[in-house]
Amino acid sequence: MTDRGSVPAVRATRGGASGTAHEIDFEIKGQEMQFVEIELDPGESAIAEAGSMMFKHPAISMDTVFGDGSKEAGGFFGKLASAGKRLLTGESLFMTVFTHDGQGKARVAFAAPYPGSILAFDLSRMGGTLIAQKDAFLCAAKGVSVGIFFQKKIMTGLFGGEGFIMQRLDGDGMAFIHVGGAVVQRELAPGEVLHIDTGCVAAMTAGIEFDIVRAGSVKSMIFGGEGVFFAELKGPGTVWIQSLPFSRLAGRIIANAGPMGGKGEGSILGPLGGVFDGDNSV
Repeated sequence: MTDRGSVPAVRATRGGASGTAHEIDFEIKGQEMQFVEIELDPGESAIAEAGSMMFKHPAISMDTVFGDGSKEAGGFFGKLASAGKRLLTGESLFMTVFTHDGQGKARVAFAAPYPGSILAFDLSRMGGTLIAQKDAFLCAAKGVSVGIFFQKKIMTGLFGGEGFIMQRLDGDGMAFIHVGGAVVQRELAPGEVLHIDTGCVAAMTAGIEFDIVRAGSVKSMIFGGEGVFFAELKGPGTVWIQSLPFSRLAGRIIANAGPMGGKGEGSILGPLGGVFDGDNSV
């Protein structure tokens, strides 16, 4: 029986003759807790965040690399810069490369760290670049570069929250990101504007303009529970919106962890303890 959350295996296409990323087949399985199963031919490799592997074939070897292992990170200083960028996004300095050293086909799987959805992107069909939230990257074909993306406007940097420092995925291969809860894809026409909670911006194409706007009046900002600022996204381009940012999930857990971890149901403050809390606070 086929899982309703699965996606048929797909062969990624390279970006023309100059393509650098390895071609991989993949299948996304599961519903609330998804994982992606990647099929490798002999000599093909995939890169992934440390600790994300679910299972692998014995013929697939593992090698830990400094940075993301891409050609753009060649040389000591290139690798150092790549690793430093990853550190700024809250990720490990190292990545794991999984290479099929045997014969025939072999599979390796990578699991999502919390409930949500895994999205697959063929970067060769997206102009070679995807901007994603800072902890979204799960795995990719070897050759995809995982870097950092800073919002250029100073006000966005000061008050943009989770949307200020994001991950930038470059290359011409398949890349997989994980987003929390359900995901909505919106196509923005040139000049079209959409307001989103800063923590709900999961990913966007490089053409999207990111800015912040005040969340209504002073009373709305203090008592509305939606934070002080919204993310303002302006087209043209595509944006992927997640319904459950990890910070919101973590905040709810901490807030209800009892006397040692938050307000708890028996708190002396009771409901008043959450008056100033926003959904995207930790």
